[in-house]
Amino acid sequence: MKDISFGQYYPVQSPIHRLDPRIKLLAVIMYIVVIFFIQKFIGFAVILLFLLTVIFMSRVPFFKVLRSIKAVIFLVIFTVIMSVLFYSSKNAAPLWQWKFIKIYKSGLLNAARMGLRLIFLVMGPAVLTLTTTPVELTDGLESLLKPLALIKLPIHELAIIMSIALRLIPTLSEETEKIMNAQKARCADFDTGNIFKRAKALIPVLIPLFVSSFRRADELADAMDSRCYRGAKGRTRMRVLKLKFRDFVAAFVMLLLLFVILVLRYNWFGWAFIGLLI
Repeated sequence: MKDISFGQYYPVQSPIHRLDPRIKLLAVIMYIVVIFFIQKFIGFAVILLFLLTVIFMSRVPFFKVLRSIKAVIFLVIFTVIMSVLFYSSKNAAPLWQWKFIKIYKSGLLNAARMGLRLIFLVMGPAVLTLTTTPVELTDGLESLLKPLALIKLPIHELAIIMSIALRLIPTLSEETEKIMNAQKARCADFDTGNIFKRAKALIPVLIPLFVSSFRRADELADAMDSRCYRGAKGRTRMRVLKLKFRDFVAAFVMLLLLFVILVLRYNWFGWAFIGLLI
């Protein structure tokens, strides 16, 4: 669990680190939208090339970004298996059949698309958290949600809550690992038995983890209260967010990526070979 990189910040100087957090948040939202437009593999190849370029420019080790997949690897495997086993096609013969289980070529392709989509959905936001501090995320999120303050929504408080929750992901992972190691030292067994025995064995881990989480929340509340934190009222900013030329370049690149994916998806210019590739 300590290898999970989601929610961690990798401190290094790079063009991606210096981008405005608002641009990075909007870019991640657009990146997620773009992924759902992709239906064929040339689109995934374009996304992979874009993602590798961003990781290279961010100077974050590729394997550190790749570790973010560990949190959803079970979901990816489960989704792929279900897509293969329960995909049906009336117009094609199955590649393999055993009783009621039929595996089709289109089912294998669909499972590959689902798996790649889930992997890319995790890696993109992981790059965001690795290249943006929690304070920057809070400022950027609060700035983007500022129009909602007109309908009396507590924007600042919501941004603080999301930032704290994101920051505590690696902390809770480390706390869980410490508790599990302490239980293993007392001869606890988490690796053998069926799924029900393993779930029951986790109870001695979950109870102290909940207690530790509530204690940490109380300590954080006391620390914020002792520093006279009263929400957004009367607060000023030490660092005012301002868009720079590199931010407009990043926004243009994301719009260009969206345009390329839409061209590949809908074949706007009537290129016949694109239909074969995607």
